[in-house]
Amino acid sequence: MRVKDLLAHERMKIEAALEQLLPATGVWPERLHHAMAHAVFAGGKRIRPVLALLAHRAAGSDPDDIIESACGLELIHTYSLVHDDLPALDDDVLRRGRPTVHVAYDEATAILVGDALLTEGLLLIARHPMGEEWSSRRADAVETVAEAISARGMVGGQVEDLEATGQTRDESVEPEVRLQRIHRHKTGCLLRASVELGAILAGVEVPGRQPFVAFGEDLGLAFQIADDILDITASAEDLGKSPGKDLAAGKLTYVTLYGLDSARRRLDEVEQRLAERAREIEGPDGELAAVATFVCRRTK
Repeated sequence: MRVKDLLAHERMKIEAALEQLLPATGVWPERLHHAMAHAVFAGGKRIRPVLALLAHRAAGSDPDDIIESACGLELIHTYSLVHDDLPALDDDVLRRGRPTVHVAYDEATAILVGDALLTEGLLLIARHPMGEEWSSRRADAVETVAEAISARGMVGGQVEDLEATGQTRDESVEPEVRLQRIHRHKTGCLLRASVELGAILAGVEVPGRQPFVAFGEDLGLAFQIADDILDITASAEDLGKSPGKDLAAGKLTYVTLYGLDSARRRLDEVEQRLAERAREIEGPDGELAAVATFVCRRTK
């Protein structure tokens, strides 16, 4: 199956599950639920839940068993986008091709939408519908994802990103060190946790998870380098958000620090490493390898 067909197939399952799992827009509080749906059903690649499903299959289990937990990852990711777009942070007006939540509704609603999506996402992972023998896996899964989005993970990366753009600049940190922190935490932690979640819920013990963790870490790095490149080279129609925002805001990215050509070379290096890591998990020509190639070579 071609990678685009693979992603479309998995995305269709995720969309159907999200329709069932997200609170109905006609249920109280209606305005909040409408705004949540506005954020969640605006499109998107659904890469994080897809990674969880494919990693679960690579570990020898049925991905349909964990669709709810995978959808929890998507809700958590969407919360991060809603908050990232707020005026106090990136102040963006476009996300996934439609007005951001604070533009379509208001800033207070956007904050509460993010709060609600984060909570609903963790609940979906915690309430995994398998039997009691899965209780330790559920606890491990919740802890792994919560750690990934904590102050030591995604939120810490967001703070580092703010510091790098001059809002609370700390000149004592080398730009190269700061860039690694931003990419490994703001974007990379949740992507890594998505891959690891699939392995955890398949019952893979800690030593056996290391190839999944290593793959997820490098995929997170590749995803962000590709994002940095696309911010310079892609259009608003391709991105579904405002292009050139990072450059205009003076953000620290691979392109602003190293230049476009060097960023592309670094992405090529990570892509080669990802192919090796994917082979360690599932052999040659596997699904995770195909998704890694897609992430590295995407044009939007």
